[in-house]
Amino acid sequence: VQLQACGGGLVQAGGSLRLSCAASGRTSRERNMAWFRQAPGKERVFVAAIRWSSRHTYYTDSVKGRFTISRDNAESTMYLQMDNLQPEDTADYYCASTGGRIILSRTRDLSAYDFWGQGTQVTVSS
Repeated sequence: VQLQACGGGLVQAGGSLRLSCAASGRTSRERNMAWFRQAPGKERVFVAAIRWSSRHTYYTDSVKGRFTISRDNAESTMYLQMDNLQPEDTADYYCASTGGRIILSRTRDLSAYDFWGQGTQVTVSS
């Protein structure tokens, strides 16, 4: 499985960006796909995830109500719509996919994800 992320950029506080992550190769319909982010000097942390088959979504508290994760099954592409961006959202954003179904409690666990895309940089100026 290969993941290709794009859509990052520089935006002012309060602005919006839409990240995309296209998957290719032998993907599982039961997979989770997710976005993680890593700010300079900090660990990579969970942002949002979607169960591909059910479209159930999960968010870290700091982005609830501002970010929306979605997917297009026909295009095997996952999206992250980010609205009302704030300087603390500045980070490299990574998309990730599991190889198959995982238990719900591991949704936010970085180690549960088998495949990773390259990072796309998001910078929010104040």
